[in-house]
Amino acid sequence: MVQSQKVEPVLQPAVKPQMGLLGATMNAMALIAPGAFLWITYQLQAAATAPSGASVASDTWAGIIVALGVCFLTAFSYAELAKIYPEAGFASCVYFAEKAFLDSRGESKTGPTSLARVAKLATGWAAHLFYWVYPGVMVAMMATLIGFIYTAFTGKTFSNMELTAIGIVFAFVTGYIGYRGVTGSTLTSIWINVIQLVTLVIFSALAIYYRLSNPQGATQWAFTGAWDIVKFHSIQGVLVQSTIAILILVGFESCTALAAETKQPEKTIPKAIILSLVIQGLIAYLFEYFATGLMINEKYSISTATAAVAATATTAAVPAGTSTVTGMAAAAASSAPIGDLAKILGDSLFHGIGFGLMITMAVTVAIAVIGTTLSCMNTAIRVTCGMAEDRELPDVLGFLHTKHATPHAAMWVLCIVSSLIAAVGVRSVVGLTGITLASNLGTFVLYGLTCIWTIVAFKGRKDFNIIKHGLIPAVGLITNTIMAVAIVYLYIIGNADSISEAHICFYIAGGWAAVSLLYVAVTTVSKSYRVRMLTCVIRPEQLGDVTSALKREGLIMGMTIMDVRGFGLSRGATNGNATSDEDTIRFLPKLKLELLVRDWDVEHTMDTMADALRTGNIGDGKIVVFDATSTMRIRTGEKGIHAVFGEPSKAQAHV
Repeated sequence: MVQSQKVEPVLQPAVKPQMGLLGATMNAMALIAPGAFLWITYQLQAAATAPSGASVASDTWAGIIVALGVCFLTAFSYAELAKIYPEAGFASCVYFAEKAFLDSRGESKTGPTSLARVAKLATGWAAHLFYWVYPGVMVAMMATLIGFIYTAFTGKTFSNMELTAIGIVFAFVTGYIGYRGVTGSTLTSIWINVIQLVTLVIFSALAIYYRLSNPQGATQWAFTGAWDIVKFHSIQGVLVQSTIAILILVGFESCTALAAETKQPEKTIPKAIILSLVIQGLIAYLFEYFATGLMINEKYSISTATAAVAATATTAAVPAGTSTVTGMAAAAASSAPIGDLAKILGDSLFHGIGFGLMITMAVTVAIAVIGTTLSCMNTAIRVTCGMAEDRELPDVLGFLHTKHATPHAAMWVLCIVSSLIAAVGVRSVVGLTGITLASNLGTFVLYGLTCIWTIVAFKGRKDFNIIKHGLIPAVGLITNTIMAVAIVYLYIIGNADSISEAHICFYIAGGWAAVSLLYVAVTTVSKSYRVRMLTCVIRPEQLGDVTSALKREGLIMGMTIMDVRGFGLSRGATNGNATSDEDTIRFLPKLKLELLVRDWDVEHTMDTMADALRTGNIGDGKIVVFDATSTMRIRTGEKGIHAVFGEPSKAQAHV
């Protein structure tokens, strides 16, 4: 994972910094997506109850405030790590974890069982649980939203198979946008953010005007006034609502995975992290939720029979009946309360355009879902690519497209995974909620770990600050832990559906943990005991430099040196000696080195040799790695890794 800053640009020549502050911020803002989540989650927040069964809908706004506090504590930790590790590149949080431990212990490389590797793998597990499950949830929600719009126009509903097909198409179309590169993704994110923010401002302004003008003559409002919306009604209610609200705020950290594609990442990425959360979380969410709560009254009513019909299109489990509920209870019973409110606004303020206003807003929500899905996909495949380049995941997931410089293999795998998750999600709200909980659990674990790595990274540095690098990340760790425990606990003690959702969460998180541990165990044994042959062609005068560098790092147990002559892509031309005759080939004198290394040390050995040999001129040479399928020490008959390195103590003494 940890690579020299001199080597990285050479290893990834296709990745170029293109984005500024606007691009980095917009990509992160797209994942937070207040225009999507107001529509998607308001029903959940309105229907939220305490373990006793009492409604806690009145604490929705206060719950967002608490969740924002948790996010800002975590965002600050991300920003501080991004300042000192701008070279993190695709690996993002995974790189932060490993580098923090290496720097704190004064080490230059990661061992198979070192704390740095444990931190890296734990962070990678949580990051993948979050980033690889989340897009599938959004794909399922998009299919559900399209089904809602279809039902609104036709009165008919899509079958589960049709909704699944819609989800698959959406997953691959969004994946194709991401596959085309970060520039196209950024332009898409900018337009999506503009559209959803304009829509939210219009909707919120109309909602406030509705309350002030009261065109329907309402007498019973869900909230008596502004203070009633923002105040804390109960601690338990705030806790329940904050565990839901955290779902709508994650994503500010996603721009850290774009560091390799960002100009001056040490300055740009930290600003983008905070700015995205301020604009989308602190401003957009608080404003829109305040306005929405302000307009709900007894004139908003829905029959449970109507709710059941609407739920059929969205696979929600709402019991049929003939009773009518009003106000916040209607929002809890509806499959799309924001759509209902938009219809009320259009009909009461503009004389009958409610349906058109509702459909228009639904379309902008669909556009916002595209943005949040795209942003999460971009983050997911880059973190995966970073780990694959470090050989902690299959190599194929680290392949970069030669033209677009995107991890295209990882993208198509993610599209398949997202389609499978969506196929489950459109069939059952219980299943989709359980999958969402698993993603959220990964989020809290990831955020909590990042707070720990901030403390580890800064504790030995001269710029350590007790507030910024001690108190803030410590409080962030505590609050993320509370949120993780609370969200699981509240579902376990809930009704039968909640318990089923919690079980699904545990199955996914536990299954992913088991698979991860098995993969790590197998690959660790393989990389620790398998031997590779490195051959390197170098300039003769650089033999001493490369030998000294390998010895300093403890990477050389023997070496074979041969005088050779040859040419490469330049046909033997050197700087200042190129010939215009394309048929002329010059055979240059070189040295060929051969050395056996432990598979675990291959990447570090290549980086060390490259640092020592690179002059930047034509003819610096090449390193090629081969499998050494079997080895034997003739004198003793030892085979495999012991034939090369012997006992660890003797090998070290030999060096």
